[in-house]
Amino acid sequence: MLDSEDRNEGWEKKTLEKLAFSSINEQRRARRWSILFKSLAFLYLFILLFIGLGWFRDNGVAMSGKHTALVELRGEISANSISSADNVNTGLQKAFKDKNTQGVILRINSPGGSPVQAGYINDEIRRLRAEYPDIPLYAVIEDICASGGYYVAAAADKIYVDKASIVGSIGVLMNGFGFTGTMEKLGIERRLLTAGENKGFLDAFSPSNPQQQEYAKEMLNNIHQQFIQVVQQGRGKRLRNDPEIFSGIVWTGQKSIELGLTDALGSADYVAREIIKAEDIVDYTTKESFAERFADRLGSASTNALISAGNGWGLR
Repeated sequence: MLDSEDRNEGWEKKTLEKLAFSSINEQRRARRWSILFKSLAFLYLFILLFIGLGWFRDNGVAMSGKHTALVELRGEISANSISSADNVNTGLQKAFKDKNTQGVILRINSPGGSPVQAGYINDEIRRLRAEYPDIPLYAVIEDICASGGYYVAAAADKIYVDKASIVGSIGVLMNGFGFTGTMEKLGIERRLLTAGENKGFLDAFSPSNPQQQEYAKEMLNNIHQQFIQVVQQGRGKRLRNDPEIFSGIVWTGQKSIELGLTDALGSADYVAREIIKAEDIVDYTTKESFAERFADRLGSASTNALISAGNGWGLR
């Protein structure tokens, strides 16, 4: 009897152990699957977030059929912006090199910026048009195409606008502030040491120097003449003989057509469909990653604060 009871107890014990181990193993398997599914879901959401924020840079565009290539120029044109010459020119080069590109649209929404950066883009457009004579490039203006933005647009085969677009501002400016009166009232003495009589050129905290001001005006006039020559070269006989065109004033898109600054009304979709005859649009714009965007915003905030306190200049 004892042996039988012992055997029964041993069997019951083993059965309970098996059930316990089976339950533990099942819980472990369930936990592993749960972790796996959660990890996959997290990875999926992480990838969507990266794509949405632009962390993955688009290094190329694959398109099997004939299409219209699009490159965006948005915001201020400067060396440190998304609309730098490096970024815009890279997009344009990819667009022209694609064998399926039937035409290129440069869509502009910019108030202007650096004359150097705008000049680089203008030069590259003219080079690409000469290298690929069978691929036209059209500028399409959205809200604004002023100063440096128009400097770029002038290189296009044709310029299309909306009737309410703002176009023009063909001029150059240099601006700043003078604080000498405020400093005198506050009892602040400016101690500026230089090697070279013009090293403190137009210093905001020093009295105005007439000779330096005249030199600055001469420099601005030289750059303005360069701007005028670029516009005249790009627009040719289409440009009306009106001195107001180069006065720095702006016009509506409708008026700009009358003056010969632009050619016709039309959006990017219209130009792709009706002018280029390739309705499918592929975007070749160089994308700014989230990391770059964050670094640029962080770095430029302090830089812009310093620049705005001193002198600023450009095609604006």
